[in-house]
Amino acid sequence: MEPGLQWQPQLYGDDKSNEVMGLDLNLPGEQIYPFNCPIDRSWPIIYETRNPKRLKLEHPMDESIGSNSSYNCSTSNSLTSLTQFRDHVWAYTQRYLAIEAMEEAAVAMLGGNDDEIKEEEGGEGMKLVQQLIACAEAVACQLRANALVFGTSFQRVASCFVQGLADRLALVQPLGAVGVVRPVAKAKNVTLEKDEALSLVYELCPQIKFGHFVANESIVEAFEGESFVHVVDLGMTLGLSRGHQWRNLMQCLVHGAGQPPNRLRITGVGTCPDRLQAIGDDLEQYAKSLRLNFKFSVVESNLENLKPEDFNTSGDEALVINSILQLHCVVKESRGALNSVLQKLHELSPKLLILIEQDSSHNGPFFLGRFMEALHYYSAIFDSLDTMLPKYDTRRAKMEQFYFAEEIKNIVSCEGPGRIERHERVDQWRRRMRRAGFQPAPIKMKMQAKQWVGKAKVCEGYTIVEDKGCLLLGWKSKPIIAASCWK
Repeated sequence: MEPGLQWQPQLYGDDKSNEVMGLDLNLPGEQIYPFNCPIDRSWPIIYETRNPKRLKLEHPMDESIGSNSSYNCSTSNSLTSLTQFRDHVWAYTQRYLAIEAMEEAAVAMLGGNDDEIKEEEGGEGMKLVQQLIACAEAVACQLRANALVFGTSFQRVASCFVQGLADRLALVQPLGAVGVVRPVAKAKNVTLEKDEALSLVYELCPQIKFGHFVANESIVEAFEGESFVHVVDLGMTLGLSRGHQWRNLMQCLVHGAGQPPNRLRITGVGTCPDRLQAIGDDLEQYAKSLRLNFKFSVVESNLENLKPEDFNTSGDEALVINSILQLHCVVKESRGALNSVLQKLHELSPKLLILIEQDSSHNGPFFLGRFMEALHYYSAIFDSLDTMLPKYDTRRAKMEQFYFAEEIKNIVSCEGPGRIERHERVDQWRRRMRRAGFQPAPIKMKMQAKQWVGKAKVCEGYTIVEDKGCLLLGWKSKPIIAASCWK
């Protein structure tokens, strides 16, 4: 048996009446560091005595830990996370000492003497700090080693959750900070990588295409017999560069059983007008090739600031509102924000509103509940990717790390306005939509959706379920995407 992990504290001065309180975790070094990750030797160790005021910080460069001195970490990310956790523990140590000083002052004012009690409490507090640091090192090294980008589906999803937890610790408000600590802005190249990942998700995964299929089938049905039709697209096809959904809609309107409309008008809503206009220009060229009268316009706004007059609707138009994975971003801790947006959309008197959203409860008030819901939800998605693509396919890694991992990290690490991935179940959306004045318009295309799954060559395991007029796309009975229509 190798010797356990021991920290040998030292004392100030020569007062031998103060006894040393060492830390012995009684675990062999291999159990604590099974993946060759050492304690960061640049960390200060907090030495303690019976007197809580007498603390000593040292950098133990020459100490040996256990009997193995050849531990090496293969990645700097682990050390970064450990350093962040070290800073977090240090901040709370300072708070502890500040509170202790206030208590001493109060006792002195009252003329009391609590020295013995405070010495014992101080010793226990410092012992807890040492134990927290040791546990953080062991857990961080073990998680980083087990959470692999090219491992099993659960190892891969675990790597994303480890990143989220590390980010959450990094965003903990430090001592003396005022206001909300927000994530650091990401570099532009990360945005480009996310765009590539989004395109791969569209091409290889059925979630977005399923939403487009249900939406377009519902729009064609709503526009039947109408001469002038208008679609308001919230988020403008998620920013996909070629406007895939609307190209397919144009084909359906032109080559369908009925007469095509005299004019199709699409209004894209978003905060990047240049990008939306580029999509619109591409769609105009495509409409010309189909000899379809088409008009495109842009409303530069986020969803919270939309106004009914922004859309210049006319009485002779049949209006449909299209929302693909957008409205959950407006959900906040209070109900008011989303309800206000929905009421403004209701004022437009649309013939139909199509709502496509992730079907999971990632907006609960308690962190642990959100964490477990997200873990189950994204484990199903990563399991489906495991079935669809080979183990070392870089396309899968890009989708997981630059698309799904971004959602996971937002759910796990962010709070307040920074948390925008507030997915909710379809039952909750029913309550929200009814509260804003909308009435359900049942979707009756379960068989067509199942046929679409077959034609799209979606891998085995995906299911289509109808639930009270809504359609759910799931993976092995786990709901992934919910589609519903409202009027």
